[in-house]
Amino acid sequence: MAEPTKPIGTLTLRTVAMPADANPAGDIFGGWVMAQMDLASGICASERAKARVVTAAVKEMAFALPVKIGDTLSVYTQIERVGRTSITLSVEAWATRARYNDMLRVTAGTFIMVALDEKGQPTPVPAE
Repeated sequence: MAEPTKPIGTLTLRTVAMPADANPAGDIFGGWVMAQMDLASGICASERAKARVVTAAVKEMAFALPVKIGDTLSVYTQIERVGRTSITLSVEAWATRARYNDMLRVTAGTFIMVALDEKGQPTPVPAE
């Protein structure tokens, strides 16, 4: 299967990979990339739910390429399904190499977020 050439979804978060987020070889930790994807999922889902959301699950995620120090990481989100209290999103992380301006897909995954009320209990996601 060919690598995608452009992101799917809406640009939700952009950040720069810094040395503190890297191993000694200059590769950014996968956990840092996943955290950025989780932040983007939370932004998108909370805007749709009009409520606080939490991550319930992350599925089908594999790293295809490393992120390097100095890369700009762009995270794209797309809502795939809205359940009664949950929102399922497709999330893609793309790296723009500091010196080249090429965007490369680093990883993609499915994030499931749950809307919560003020008491921390699951709450229905409103119809659009």
